[in-house]
Amino acid sequence: MAKAHFGVTLPQIKRPWVATKDAAELFEGLGFDSLWVCDHLYGPQSKQLPIMEAWSLIAAVAAITERVELGTLVTPAGMRNQAQLGKSIASIDNIAGGRVIAGLGAGWMQSEFEDFGMPFLNTNERLKQLRETIDLFVQMWKDDSPVTFKGDYVEATDVVCQPPPARRVPILIGGAGEKVTLRLVAEKADMWNNLAGHQDNLKHKVDVLKTHCDAVNRDFGDITVSQQCLVTIARTAEEAGPMADSAQRIFGGHMGNPKGNLAITGTAEQCCEAIQKHIDLDCTMFVMEFFGKDTREPAQLFSEEVLPEFS
Repeated sequence: MAKAHFGVTLPQIKRPWVATKDAAELFEGLGFDSLWVCDHLYGPQSKQLPIMEAWSLIAAVAAITERVELGTLVTPAGMRNQAQLGKSIASIDNIAGGRVIAGLGAGWMQSEFEDFGMPFLNTNERLKQLRETIDLFVQMWKDDSPVTFKGDYVEATDVVCQPPPARRVPILIGGAGEKVTLRLVAEKADMWNNLAGHQDNLKHKVDVLKTHCDAVNRDFGDITVSQQCLVTIARTAEEAGPMADSAQRIFGGHMGNPKGNLAITGTAEQCCEAIQKHIDLDCTMFVMEFFGKDTREPAQLFSEEVLPEFS
C-alpha cells in the first residue's frame, strides 16, 4: 500500500498536563508521525470547561519528544497579535528542533476573540486576516532585517524574529470553504486539512482544490491533503459495530460520520481499506482521534496492525 502520514490528537480538554504528557510519549513511542492539539481559549461547549492553551502545550510537548511533528488544528489567525504569534511559533520550532507545523484558520468562536481583547471580524474579513497573517509569517521567518507589514487587518512595525524557525515551517490551512479558503490553500499553503464533518465530501473538496491550483498555476502535487477523522478500531467486527453506534450518538456530525463510506471504522483490515480509499482520492495525511474511554488500547492496535501496512 502507499505510504501515508498518521497524526494523533492529544488529550487537552478537562485533562491535566500529565495526561497530555503521557499520551505524547506513548504515541511517539508507538510510531505515529505527528501530534496535534486544538487551538481554543475556551472549551467549545462552555467557557468553564478547562482547556490547555495550544501553543503553550505544543512548547511543552516539544521539550519531551524527539521525532514527531507538532501542530495545531487550527490556530485562528485573528485570536492573538499576529507578530507575537509568529515569534512564538519560531521559538517553539527551535525548542522542537524543526518539527512544528503551523496549522491556521479563520476561527469561529466569537467569545474567545472578544473576551481576550481581539476584534471578531466577519467571515470575509477573517479570511483576509488569515491571508495577511501568512504573508507576515513568511516575511518574519526568512528576513534577518526588521519587518514592517501594513495590511488591512494585520500590522507590524520593525519586527525582528531572532532566532528564526529551525526549518521552513510548513503552513497548514484548515477549512472547507470552496470559494475563498481552498483558493487560499492553492495560493499559499503546504498542507490542507479537511474537517471531519466534511469527510464524506472529500472527493468533491479535492476536486475543487485542484481547480483552484490550475487557476493559480500551482502544482497540486505540492500540497499535502490531510483529513481530520475519528478512528473506531477494534479486534473484531462484532466489537467495532457498537463502538461506531456509540461514536455516532456521542459526536453527531462533529467528527464526521462513523458509518460513512470513508469512515475509518472496524477491524484493522477494514481500517486499512478505508485509509486506502482516502489515498486513492489524493489524501495521504490523517489527523486522528481514537474513539474509546482509554485511547491507549486502540492506538496500540492501530500501531501494530495498520501502521506497518503504510510505512
